[in-house]
Amino acid sequence: MGTGTFVKERTYTSNNGAGIFRGFDMPLLVVVVTLTVFGLAMLYSASWDFSLGAYDDAMYMFNRQLTWLGLGIVIAVILAFFDYHHWRQLVVPIMAITIILLITVLLMNGIRFGAKRAIMGGSIQPSELAKLVSILYISIWLYAKREQLHDVSLGLIPLGVILGIIGGLIYQQPDLSAAATVLILGGLLFFLAGGDLKQIGGLLVIAVIAAWFVSSISLTGQQRVADFMAGIKDPLQASYHVRRSFEAIVSGGWFGVGLGQSQSKLTGLPVPPTDSVFAVVVEELGWFGAVGLIGLYGFLVWRGLVIARRAPDMLGTLLASGVAIWIGFEALLNMAVMVGLLPFAGNALPFISAGGSNMVATCASLGILFNISRQKGEGTISDDEWRSYSAVANLRWWDGRRGVSRARRAQRTNQSTTQK
Repeated sequence: MGTGTFVKERTYTSNNGAGIFRGFDMPLLVVVVTLTVFGLAMLYSASWDFSLGAYDDAMYMFNRQLTWLGLGIVIAVILAFFDYHHWRQLVVPIMAITIILLITVLLMNGIRFGAKRAIMGGSIQPSELAKLVSILYISIWLYAKREQLHDVSLGLIPLGVILGIIGGLIYQQPDLSAAATVLILGGLLFFLAGGDLKQIGGLLVIAVIAAWFVSSISLTGQQRVADFMAGIKDPLQASYHVRRSFEAIVSGGWFGVGLGQSQSKLTGLPVPPTDSVFAVVVEELGWFGAVGLIGLYGFLVWRGLVIARRAPDMLGTLLASGVAIWIGFEALLNMAVMVGLLPFAGNALPFISAGGSNMVATCASLGILFNISRQKGEGTISDDEWRSYSAVANLRWWDGRRGVSRARRAQRTNQSTTQK
């Protein structure tokens, strides 16, 4: 092998050592367990009165959440030991199934809270599955097309078609926040894959125009934007939901009224176990509790990005980044809505809001993230594959190590081998 020649073949080794947890990112596992336990405690507190009134059983929503959590854990464990490279063969049929489920939702007559979002008696929301599948599909597509991303006809336009189909089907339910989540994640992954900055700028312009158009023709969007603008001018003129959330947050103060002692959940706070659970958290645990929860989400995102930085290939980087950013974005959107910083959206608060679809999808995404953390690259990778790192912030400094591109490291390794 000549000096400075790059080996394009890559080999991967999975940390399948004696210990079952060998290779797992333990800080990530700790924060996930913490969020899960915290979420169960807060869900029980927020749901018992709602469950008693709606289902004549104070434990109904809590028990259902435990069931979905158990299923999610099983899926997460399986996916943690399922090599993420195999998704390249499976993602097309999985995307096809997801599209069929989204179409099925639109064809069914079941309307809950003014929208068609669920099947099987309201137990499954395909839009939650669509978010995760979109991350998988777009990451694999960008990885496969990484050499042509600078070509508009082969990069931006096909990506727009992919996102348009998924986002459009979700929007028709209507679920504006889920549709926006898919589009935003697609744009971020395109950026991380090394997409041309001019194309990204054009995508942002198109996204802004599309958001304005949707909010103009959608009665739901018009009402939410109008309520948001009124609340910005005067909090007393915000929507009823946000006003009741403000009451709960103000009642909580710095240290909260105590776990299980929230009054707003008993006096009209809309759906405290789902959309409004963050308001219950702040009322019972105060702003210190809220800041602690935000810190846990921030730590989870950071660990996800560290795993992305250490991934053995660009596909692992895109998948890990997409999963981490998605979970953080869902949490940010839910909390920002409850304090009136964004127009109202129905996104769940990961690990805490009641909802089987979101819980299972989140657990599945974490299983994929843990699988990426278990793998190490043992070989050289070309500059082309890792060019995405020139477009994003170097994350390795968080671990106290210098950020050195793997391609350059590989070049030095090849040079030293040749000299020997």
